[in-house]
Amino acid sequence: MKNSACLFLLMLTLFITSSRAQTTYFFDKGLGTGPLHQYGREALYKDDLAFKLYSGQLISPKEGSVVKNDEKGNTVKWNLIKADSTHRFRGDGFSNGYVYLTYESKKEQVVLLNITGNDMVYVNGVPRGGDVYRYGWMNLPVKLKKGKNEFYVRVARFGRFGGITAKLVFPEKPVLLNTEDLTMPNAVAELKNDSLWVGLVIINTSSQPLTGLTVVSNVSDKSATTAIPNIPALSTRKVGILVNGNNALSPGKYPVSVVLNQKGKSIDTKTIELETTAAEKQYSRTFVSEIDGSVQYYAVSPNIGKKSDVAPALFFSVHGAEVQAISQARAYKPKDWGVVVAPTNRRPRGFNWEDWGRLDALEVLAITKKQYSPDPSRIYLTGHSMGGHGTWFLGATYPEKWAAIAPSAGYPTLSSYGSHDGVIPDSAGSPLEEILLRASNTSNVLALSQNYKGLGVYIAHGDADRTVSVEYARQMKKLLSGFHNDFSYYEHIGGGHWYGDISVDWPPIFNFFSWHSIKKDTASYHIDFTTANPGVSGKMKWVTIQQQISPLKFSRVILDMDKAEKKISGTSDNIATFSLALSAFEKGSTVKIQLDSLPLINYEVKKKDEIVFLRKTDKWEISAEIKVTEKNIDRNGTFKDPFRNRMVFVYATNGSELENSWAINKARYDSETWYYRGNGAVDLVSDKNFNTAEYKDRGVILYGNATNNLAWGKLLSKCPVQVSAGKIIAGSKEFTGDDLAAYFVWPREDSKIASIAVISGTGKIGMQAANANQYFAGGSGFPDLMIFSAAMLQNGFKGVKMAGFFGNDWSIEKGEFVFGMEGKTGINE
Repeated sequence: MKNSACLFLLMLTLFITSSRAQTTYFFDKGLGTGPLHQYGREALYKDDLAFKLYSGQLISPKEGSVVKNDEKGNTVKWNLIKADSTHRFRGDGFSNGYVYLTYESKKEQVVLLNITGNDMVYVNGVPRGGDVYRYGWMNLPVKLKKGKNEFYVRVARFGRFGGITAKLVFPEKPVLLNTEDLTMPNAVAELKNDSLWVGLVIINTSSQPLTGLTVVSNVSDKSATTAIPNIPALSTRKVGILVNGNNALSPGKYPVSVVLNQKGKSIDTKTIELETTAAEKQYSRTFVSEIDGSVQYYAVSPNIGKKSDVAPALFFSVHGAEVQAISQARAYKPKDWGVVVAPTNRRPRGFNWEDWGRLDALEVLAITKKQYSPDPSRIYLTGHSMGGHGTWFLGATYPEKWAAIAPSAGYPTLSSYGSHDGVIPDSAGSPLEEILLRASNTSNVLALSQNYKGLGVYIAHGDADRTVSVEYARQMKKLLSGFHNDFSYYEHIGGGHWYGDISVDWPPIFNFFSWHSIKKDTASYHIDFTTANPGVSGKMKWVTIQQQISPLKFSRVILDMDKAEKKISGTSDNIATFSLALSAFEKGSTVKIQLDSLPLINYEVKKKDEIVFLRKTDKWEISAEIKVTEKNIDRNGTFKDPFRNRMVFVYATNGSELENSWAINKARYDSETWYYRGNGAVDLVSDKNFNTAEYKDRGVILYGNATNNLAWGKLLSKCPVQVSAGKIIAGSKEFTGDDLAAYFVWPREDSKIASIAVISGTGKIGMQAANANQYFAGGSGFPDLMIFSAAMLQNGFKGVKMAGFFGNDWSIEKGEFVFGMEGKTGINE
């Protein structure tokens, strides 16, 4: 009887396990190989497996089959790999490689693919997003075909960071609300709470787009209804919903019911939690970002015991990698003379405070200046670890915005430190590599270091830091010692990377801040300012660098203002056009402008707060304002610039079945990557449904070419770069073949601010060669234009045909480009 009972329990256990296996399938064995690829913070990449996949040479692997012989003559093979008891694949020898998994499906069906630890995955040849940081909430709807389904999972640092997990989840319903990745605010009694934005994910596992959606939320008998954008087939989207917290104002946690409706019918429900925080405690607030229309948040450590008649200071604190903004805020005790605000960088790792991390910081700074009305002369910047880098970077890029900065445990540049995405290369071996590398110049804090002159700088670091070496702090101390007369330096003896909250909430930092204030523009008589891209950072007090002579090389202006003599004099380097704000001079006065030892300009001030433009030919001359059709501080390139202004992804439908499939799959892959890296959301629109008036002033990311994308003629008819089936024309140059790809930027003719990023190819292989999306890596440099063949995946820069920057008139003729195969280089080629 005892044995029978044991057998019964065993069979019951097997039955239950079998029943669960019908809803979740864990991959437990596969094949691994590497190294096979090289991706970094640059436009160039190599990937032997992707090349074989795109060119039709990839054969389903078997254990022991040879992939290639590496440069040292070693054989790279596929090796058997098994998951452990936690369903995790681990092992050495697969870094910068792939894991191959298969699944036999008895029928065509849709499942949710969840892989952790991967850069991305090819599902039956289609690229899908990855979960490199192992968050676990990246659930991708994929359609399995009947029979064998193949998954090539791209991995980077496989052994060191714990391998990957992979599973298939069989959904119970076609449309799901998912609450694993919420963006939540706090309700705060003293603030407005009737329209709190919450970000949550909707998963569409159906083969049709979801339209006519609304979400109704209810908390403590207060409801709110939000219209939801369309959700494409087989995709996920993080959407914003409104919550009315007016009946939830006492500190505590409140359940919020969330109902997803389609055309008035409920299709899914979930319950989430809203926490109400006392006004004197740290809290989070949300907002809708102008970058992409997604819901983002920032955190606050409030100003306690403030004097009602004194405007508070603003302490802007940028967090380190894997640190939530609310955790950053909680590291600070409330201050009696200022408010601490912590933006998010869009994610805990985000963009290293560069690119869209930089834009997030600027958005939050503007929002919180309006919300808390700080003293405009007492705004300070600080941060820890990756946020220490963010402090160095944002301080050098926007020196006029801060009275003082205080990097803690920070590294100055991504070229020296890097992260999962690798380092930015710090040297070029050819003119072609040089012009590609130049696109990363905005990240070079060391080249911008003179911009710290007008700032107080406090450097803090633990001398036993094993994560970010103290040598970075010592490097910056040595650099500043050569020219800066207002910085302090502190090493915490025995301090590791984090030695408690005083790593950031260090009283001497705030004492140092209290000694500093931002001078008014008209009281700043000496300007020394450097920028690599006026579209990122062009303004310093009363001087704005508007246009460059050589794009993305460093531009510098050194000027002195003598109000008594009514004179502005100084030098410039690599500046084609700049402007001077003459607010310091009275209407009717004549200002003498002496630049670069060129002829003196006498200019009569015609109105109060006048701005005068100067353009350089063989001498400096007074100029009209820059035309909106030219490059300017609002729209200066590069390829990454259009990914803002609530950008929309427009995919081709007018090509072959293969071309149309590539376009929608690539757009979806980019949207998944953008969501993962940037907590973002984006509209995916077919070319036939794209209307310029409906999407006015929005950035456009166009997938396809002139032959297959119906929106091309509406947006790119005057562009000197034309891509069609089998051919790319760039000015007077013509490139032919079906394996060519192109990334380039072009201004929207119908907008003063928005641009178009084109991701294109001349044929199936060329389009697939454009699949890589390293442009989402923080600090990665992409020029205005890059044309390359699929051979780049094997040969690196040797596969690049043409790269460079348009002229200030957006022409190729007045731009600067380097050509590959012919070896031609220079300006005006």
